[in-house]
Amino acid sequence: MQSVTVDLETASTMQLVNAAAAIATELAARDVPESAAACLELTETLAAACDIQESALAGFIRRVDATGEQKRWGYPSTRAWLRSRLGMRENRTTERLILARQRHRLPKVAERLAAGDLSYGYAATVAQSVARLEDTDCAEAETTLLGFVDEGFSAAKVAVFGRRIRDVIAERDGTDTASGDAERGYAKSWITSTSSLDGGRYIKGWLNAEDAAIWDGTLAPLAKPAGPEDTRDVAERTAAALSSVLSGGHKATKVTVICDLDTLTGGNTPARLTDGTPIPAAQARRIALTAGVSPLLLGRGHTPLYLGYRERFASAAQRQVLETLYPTCAVRECEIPGTLCEVDHVNGWALGHSPTDIDQLTLTCGWHNRFKHTSPRQIAITKDPDGRYVYRLLPPADPRSRSGTIGPPGAANNRAA
Repeated sequence: MQSVTVDLETASTMQLVNAAAAIATELAARDVPESAAACLELTETLAAACDIQESALAGFIRRVDATGEQKRWGYPSTRAWLRSRLGMRENRTTERLILARQRHRLPKVAERLAAGDLSYGYAATVAQSVARLEDTDCAEAETTLLGFVDEGFSAAKVAVFGRRIRDVIAERDGTDTASGDAERGYAKSWITSTSSLDGGRYIKGWLNAEDAAIWDGTLAPLAKPAGPEDTRDVAERTAAALSSVLSGGHKATKVTVICDLDTLTGGNTPARLTDGTPIPAAQARRIALTAGVSPLLLGRGHTPLYLGYRERFASAAQRQVLETLYPTCAVRECEIPGTLCEVDHVNGWALGHSPTDIDQLTLTCGWHNRFKHTSPRQIAITKDPDGRYVYRLLPPADPRSRSGTIGPPGAANNRAA
């Protein structure tokens, strides 16, 4: 058991955070009290304290997000940092990031959250409800939604009110959101569109399972963040991806299905996508009939996979091999699909250490490719049991990197939310 002594008036923020981490570690190691009544009271008290801590966390995240500090640590975006370094689930990452970014526009919410007068669930719900509203509408919506909170409505109900507020604003601006969506059922796909007064168009619809699979396979790779400066959310990136497909800008996009020859000739062995997603044998054969078959030769044979030092750029065949081997960027914590990555010479072609040979190449996203070039000391290179290169991010070496230790060693990589 470790002792924690803190003067609340004179302690630094780092000392307070370290003390809170030490207390949390000790608390987690304690046995649960036998009294269920005591556990109920303790749960309510601890949950309220966690909500207050979320207020401080939102402030920390906002400062990191605004200054781009996460980039020095090798993370292209705040979302990637929260998801990879802190092990947060995607939903929690989005929730916390929205609250951090909307906090300055919600002074009443921020004040009540910090004072323990508003739960984190309510605060996150209000923040998400106003994220797309103009400042004037945001202020009015904050007051309205907090009124519903004070009336005792649940967070889920407040979220419904938030969606209704957005619908009312859309109607005010000339958008008719009424439709008979519920009467259409779910067997067939459908899409409706309504023109806005400024020449835009509102899209709404439903895709059945088959069409949804086509949607995901086509748009998902194109909807990934374009780089560290890409501040668009998923909805905005998806719209841009759809626009690219409709305009023909996706012509270079392809889908790689990996399967055995036996599967193509009638076998039952499932195929798979480069990200590991299994594809039933029958579906793989249908894809082959529609799109044709491109054989991939993993050797010197008819496909030039070893180009030596004379060639700077990888061949199309080499890239196809790499996309098969690397479903994502070689950086362990990066989730950018390999199909959107750049070919990287592991030891640097310009230095003469890495020929353009298949066993000296890997895939990295554009951001991490540049990061590796500018900060080589922050990349540790190893190989996994299958012989694929794995890049691991190392912290920056300068004194600004960390002013104290938070939690036990390794806690950051094992924390889940």
